Formats: sequence, C-alpha cells, structure tokens
Amino acid sequence: MPILSTKRVALLAITLTVLGIIVYKSTYKKTEIPLVTAPIIEEIVAVRPAKEILGKSAEGRNIEAYNFGTGKTHIVFVGGIHGGYEWNSVLLAYAFIDYLSTHPEIVPKNLTIEVIPSANPDGVYRVTKKEGRFSKEDVSLDEEVLASGRFNGNNVDLNRNFDCKWKSTSMWRKRVVSGGTSSFSEPEAKVIRNFMLTHRPAAAIFWHSKSNAVYASKCDGAILSETLSIMNLYSIASGYQAVKTFDAYETTGAADDWLASINIPAITVELSTHEEVEWEKNLKGVKAILEHYRK
Repeated sequence: MPILSTKRVALLAITLTVLGIIVYKSTYKKTEIPLVTAPIIEEIVAVRPAKEILGKSAEGRNIEAYNFGTGKTHIVFVGGIHGGYEWNSVLLAYAFIDYLSTHPEIVPKNLTIEVIPSANPDGVYRVTKKEGRFSKEDVSLDEEVLASGRFNGNNVDLNRNFDCKWKSTSMWRKRVVSGGTSSFSEPEAKVIRNFMLTHRPAAAIFWHSKSNAVYASKCDGAILSETLSIMNLYSIASGYQAVKTFDAYETTGAADDWLASINIPAITVELSTHEEVEWEKNLKGVKAILEHYRK
C-alpha cells in the first residue's frame, strides 16, 4: 500500500468531514440537533508546599511548618498548641494548608505564609492515636482522654511555658496546671520560640477553641497598635467577638503574650466549639489578614 503524504491525509480528512455533514443534513434535516460545544474542564493543579521539620516534641514526634509564597513579609498561623483537647484547631490548620495548595493565588507576592498545624503532636496523638494528619473519626470521645490531650508528653501546658509572666504552675479554668520547670523548658516551646525569632513575622495567629472570640495579646504595658488592628480585622471578617483581654482566669506564660513582649503582633482566635473547624468564618478572617499585609 502506498504511503500517503501529509497533505493528502489532510485533504482526505477534510473530504470525509464534508461528506459526513452532507449525509447528516440529508438524513436528519427534519430533526436537526443544535451543535453543543463541550464544556472546558478547568484542571486544578495543587501546589506542593515546602514542608520543613522544625524540631521534635517531648516524645519525639515531628513539629512541621508548611510554607507558601516567597515574599519578605512573613505571616504565621499556628494550630494545636493545646493538642488533642483542641483537635479542631489542628484540622482547621490542615484545611488551610489544603486551601493554599489549590488556591496559591490568594497569597500576595510580598508575603510568605507559614502554617504550623500541630504545635503539640504528643497531645494530638494521645487523643487520636495518629501522627500527622487525622480525621474527626479518629478522635476519642472519652472526656478524660480529651482533657489529657491538652498537655505535652511531659504533662506541661505548652501555652503556659513561654517567657511572659511565666510561673511554674498556672491555671486552666479551676485546675492548676504545670507551666514547666522554667520558661521554654519544653522542646515544643523552644521550637516555636526559635521559629519566631528566625522569621520575625509581621503577625502571628494562633487557633484555639472554644471561647468564640478573637483575643489581643500583651505582656507588660499596652497592647501593640498593630495587634489591635489585626484583632479587629479578623473579628469583623469572621464574626467572632473581638476581646482585648482574656480575664476568665489568670493565665501566665502564653505564647501570644510572649510575642507581644518582643514586639510581634499576635492574636488568639478561639473557635466556638471543640468539634467544628468553622471553615467559612475563618477563611474570611484569614483573607482579611492577607489583604491587610498586601503591598
């Protein structure tokens, strides 16, 4: 069989197409079917974030950060400093990581976004028996187990272990809890400290549950003006109440208050339950923060 040239193949294809149209019209001219253009399916390509192991927990589990963007201004989001007791704050952080992976365009060019999803992986493991990602179905329903998940492997409340009005014992509601043997005695607190001192973020947002509010941070003296700005921005966008000072009971050695002491604006976002991530509300809050720092 002779090999057809490219031009002849093209001509043959055109001829067959025309003949097909003629046959179609002559056969089905009484029941013409309009030409429908096939929809263009937009393929969503996820961006793989840079993942960094910042250090280890008291029991040797990884503390990770996920990075998006390459800008000089850093914004940090932290979930799960109270571990498995506030496991929904960890799932919220992972949901945010997934969203940024599929919507990298929301990160302004001047920003780098860093997400530390689980600042207390020992406490999360106590409640879920999982390392890294987990699902809602993995979470224990035992109230005592959930409460124990608030603490790290040394039974220290990590949000009482930072260097702002630190005490060896502190309070959680009416319960006395350990603040560690000294400020930054715990490996997890050291990891957060070193990360913040290295990157010197323009703002830090900590996700907690379940006081249903956005709290400003302060150590000694007045609240930083930029802290008030981002507190109000997140509050208005998300619908959580803005509260300048947490005064339900005395707290010492809090991570966000330590940041205030070194002039880094920080807020604590408290979800309204222990069970839901309240995604839409928090996405609006996050977008308000990113837009605030856009240049």
